[in-house]
Amino acid sequence: MNQNTTHFGFEEVPTGEKAGRVARVFDSVAARYDLMNDVMSMGLHRIWKAATISQANVRPGQHVLDVASGTGDLALAFARRVGPQGRVVMSDINGQMLQRGRNRLIDAGYPIEAVVCDAEHLPFADHEFDLVTVAFGLRNMTDKPTALRQMHRVLKPGGKLMVLEFSKVAAPLEKIYDVYSFKVLPWLGKKIAQDEASYRYLAESIRMHPGPEELAQMLRDAGFDIVRFSTISAGVVALHQAIKI
Repeated sequence: MNQNTTHFGFEEVPTGEKAGRVARVFDSVAARYDLMNDVMSMGLHRIWKAATISQANVRPGQHVLDVASGTGDLALAFARRVGPQGRVVMSDINGQMLQRGRNRLIDAGYPIEAVVCDAEHLPFADHEFDLVTVAFGLRNMTDKPTALRQMHRVLKPGGKLMVLEFSKVAAPLEKIYDVYSFKVLPWLGKKIAQDEASYRYLAESIRMHPGPEELAQMLRDAGFDIVRFSTISAGVVALHQAIKI
């Protein structure tokens, strides 16, 4: 693969095409995204997100940016915690997903800001947020190092980035995980979301995403000074936390 191409799942595509193809994936699955998350993870995604929310330790008055916010699970939890003096911003490259998330927060009584934007070009000032989060979105970004540098830029000194993402499953589970990923998951996508191809891409994108040690080094290279991570559910996901000094 050269600098003019990138991965879309297992497929090599021109770099300029990936964002549009990812957008079409999420346009296709937006209506049943939350249901599919529950089904394909057997509800575990709620536990993973709860762990992220708990460790974020968000306090009243803080400013939080949730990148790739989607339907707003993290944003809603943070909006409840920052209070009226705080600020939560949802951002996503996909307008349909973001609209569903913002409507959900409005229905819950939290009419927060929602910005359609590419994480590689965040339209926010330097040192604007106490916390930046991205849950299950980093692997879909075309230029991950640039996106991580942008997240570093918009954080205040002492601020924290939290990245919750699929990772490398423990070796004893690899075979059964492959069967689930490449056989069961696309079948579920076909039956529930009427979209087999998008969930095949999901499985492939997980395999192409950096492992936890590699991602930790990417965070250091992006300028973060203190980086740690923990793996969850036998390595199915990893939670990285990075501090900007």
